[in-house]
Amino acid sequence: MIDVVAAVIKNQEGKYLITQRNFKKVQGGLWEFPGGKVEENESKEHAIEREIKEELTLNIKAKEILGEKVFDYTERSINLIAVHCEKISGEVILNEHEAYAWVTPDKFKDYEFAPADEFIVKLLNG
Repeated sequence: MIDVVAAVIKNQEGKYLITQRNFKKVQGGLWEFPGGKVEENESKEHAIEREIKEELTLNIKAKEILGEKVFDYTERSINLIAVHCEKISGEVILNEHEAYAWVTPDKFKDYEFAPADEFIVKLLNG
C-alpha cells in the first residue's frame, strides 16, 4: 500500500485549489487535489509541503489531517490522506499538471475527479 497525501488549500474567497492530471499519466485529464507519494522516513506534513513546492511552486504549511481512505485500484492500493494546508507564498506554476482551478465545493460537480479524490469532494461538501 502506498501513502499518498493530497493538499486541501482554501483561499480567502472560500475556493479550493484543484489540478488536472497530466494527460500522459494514469488517470490523465481527471481532476484531483494536488499532492503525491509519501517517501520512506518522511512525515505526511513534510511530504505534502515538498510535493506542492515541486509540482506547483507554492510554499504551504500543513495544518491538520482531515481524513484518509484506502482506495483499491486494479494496479495498486493507496491510502489517500487529505491534509488541510495554508498557502504561505508563491503563485501557481504548473510543473506536472495540465491545468488548475480555484473552485467552491458546489462547483466540484462540474469537474471529473479521480476516483480516490471523490472522498475529499464528499468531505468538503459535508
